[in-house]
Amino acid sequence: MKTTICFDFGNTRLKYGVFKNEEFIEEGVLENDLPETIELLLKKHKPQKTILSSVIKHNPEIETVLAAKTVFHKLSHLTQLNFTSAVGKPETIGADRLALAAAAVHFYPKKNNLIIALGSCITYNFINQYHQFIGGAISPGMDMRFKSMHEHTALLPHVQAEWNFPVVGYDTKTNLQSGVIAGISYEIDGFVNYYQSRYGNLNIILTGGDSMHFARQLKNKIFADAGFLFKGLYAVSEINNVKKAVAV
Repeated sequence: MKTTICFDFGNTRLKYGVFKNEEFIEEGVLENDLPETIELLLKKHKPQKTILSSVIKHNPEIETVLAAKTVFHKLSHLTQLNFTSAVGKPETIGADRLALAAAAVHFYPKKNNLIIALGSCITYNFINQYHQFIGGAISPGMDMRFKSMHEHTALLPHVQAEWNFPVVGYDTKTNLQSGVIAGISYEIDGFVNYYQSRYGNLNIILTGGDSMHFARQLKNKIFADAGFLFKGLYAVSEINNVKKAVAV
């Protein structure tokens, strides 16, 4: 059975996804990026291939471990992809955005794709029907908005998301929740409306840990897939690790 582990190191969590025979079977969160933590995961799943997407300064020793025990690829602007980029400086595109674009082209080819990823930041990623990554937008994520209002004011508390909030808040807590959660929902709907007005044959994917919650808040019909980035990493791994695997 062919096994691939995809690592996604973001600003808040170190996540991994396991694929067996192209089926996404498991995801989890690592406590740290120590080599011994990675080795325990490899011992458990015995993958033939691994791929790492990282937007942080992770422990470089884990790359040595992955390369020694598996056919390994690190996602970067040098990675062979299933799309091209019209961005002026492709080396500045985040590894997570590259993976999302790859997933869109792999699963929804020859369509205009808008992938909205809810993480520490919210990224809007547009790939046209000719498989060109055009760009998009980046805005503060939900937790960042809650935290910044608390840290940059004297009296506002740091509240947590509750999904049954009223749009018209009746106290400080619900006002903050409405401002952040409803505000993000209206922002997403606004971007979707803009892209829909400019591009036909538009496919919209919402991903990230809170994607299912936000999908219910939106006026537009959007396909929610929390594991979409992992699917992109798997597709990239299949492209870039095939020659290495043959060589091994």
